[in-house]
Amino acid sequence: MAKVSIIIPIYNTEQYLKDCLESVINQTLHDLEIICINDGSTDNSRKILEEYAEKDSRIKIIDKENSGQSSARNIGVKMATGDFIGFIDSDDWIDLNFFEKLYDAAINYNADIACANLVRVYKNKQKYYLKNKRYKCSEKPRLKYEYAKLPDNCYVMNRLYNRTKLQKSNVVFEEGVIFEDIEYSHKIIYYMDKLVTVPDTKYYYRYNPYSSVNIKSDKYNNEYKNAMNKTIKFIQENNIIWSRLKKFHYFKKESYNFLGLPIFKIEYLGDYKKYFVFNSNIFTKKVNIWDKGGNS
Repeated sequence: MAKVSIIIPIYNTEQYLKDCLESVINQTLHDLEIICINDGSTDNSRKILEEYAEKDSRIKIIDKENSGQSSARNIGVKMATGDFIGFIDSDDWIDLNFFEKLYDAAINYNADIACANLVRVYKNKQKYYLKNKRYKCSEKPRLKYEYAKLPDNCYVMNRLYNRTKLQKSNVVFEEGVIFEDIEYSHKIIYYMDKLVTVPDTKYYYRYNPYSSVNIKSDKYNNEYKNAMNKTIKFIQENNIIWSRLKKFHYFKKESYNFLGLPIFKIEYLGDYKKYFVFNSNIFTKKVNIWDKGGNS
């Protein structure tokens, strides 16, 4: 049994796949199971996977018809046999000590989740999206959410998860949607017993302005709203209160109608307040919605 099972969904990422795989096979932690889920790629991704699998016996290639990243991750979780599970997107990469640092922290702190730093990589710059300054550990839902920086940081890739508890939780990625990480992150962090932050290793998330989660559209707004609403319901059912709870008034609306028609509307979208006239956005301003409270 490996110490860590790494799940990598792949769909048409031939341009970046080698960088991703190089960062994985050269990890300072060698005891790895590398599960590559080829999600119906039509480019040279499958060929690249074969080349690496010939050189590294830890790599397992699973082929499936294209049905999305969530489906690929769910398959990987079911197959995993390692003590812990980690997720990597095939256009991203990690520090070479990434899994050693997370694994050691999880063992030393007896934690079910270990959270690393996350860096967003743009065309000409890199920027910390999540930066842990020190090791912090807790079993309290409020503090686990605080330390993981929810709801802002709902990425699942910069974390390591206890495989047995992850599989027994029955929490899965919702398939056929974008923003599947939002509800998943809140549920799995709640159900896991203890979380630790790890300050000295990084996950590099490659920002793609053309990806489905970065192109603002009606589908984007509707799916974000649905993901947030499901998460709010879960939070309320479990009586969770923490300092960033007010972030979840994401789609609060104030609407003013005349003869049943929406004349003027205000939407609170995360950190922004948007004003609409006849459904046309005429003005947007940034607002401060953070709360210093939290008592559970």
